[in-house]
Amino acid sequence: MGKSHSLQQDLLSQRGHMKTAIITGAHEYDVVNFHRMFRELPGLDCYVQSLEDFATDPDGGWKRYDAVVFFNYHRETPGSVGDELDSVIGDTLGGLISSGTGIVLLHHAILCYPDWPVWRDLSGIRDRTPAGSAVDQRLRIEPAEGDHPITRGVDAWEMTDETYEGVEVGDGSRVLLTTDHPGSMETIGWTRNRANARTFCFQSGHDNQTWTNPTFRLILERGVQWASGRL
Repeated sequence: MGKSHSLQQDLLSQRGHMKTAIITGAHEYDVVNFHRMFRELPGLDCYVQSLEDFATDPDGGWKRYDAVVFFNYHRETPGSVGDELDSVIGDTLGGLISSGTGIVLLHHAILCYPDWPVWRDLSGIRDRTPAGSAVDQRLRIEPAEGDHPITRGVDAWEMTDETYEGVEVGDGSRVLLTTDHPGSMETIGWTRNRANARTFCFQSGHDNQTWTNPTFRLILERGVQWASGRL
């Protein structure tokens, strides 16, 4: 019993005590490799779950976590469908966004809820319907800022990912990462400040070609830590 408890404590120490909810739903993805990536990020203690499970968690939902990463692609405005679950989801997301909990919008989550002004303010993207997208694109990512905690010491790198075209990041965003790929939005990573909390948006992250890239993983982990106020 004592040895088992000690091992559990050692594992928690290695992974850190930063409990992070990873929210999925309304979009297909490579489940096994997605889970593997988050298990292998050493500074995070991650719990992948659907939006519905997150919203109906009887033990507190977002209040249990230091940060919440969205990887979902829901399109209907929360609270507009009219059923009980949708109402709970709307209340949960509203409470989270107005709280001090750090939020990360990963890949297609930046385009969620195209008619919801709350998500527009969270992401900084007014028109969340891209003109086009393309998978298996080779991109060169350039740090736009070298003194931000998320990008400090990071050099330009290349990786294969999905691009979104015709999407613009609006005012009030701090641009951290860019690309000159002709079929991609120019800004790839950016931060936004909420009233009492932080948001990091990262367009990258379509599939395992990206998830296994060491620099992508570094930026993602730092982004979560920064959003939670740990970095």
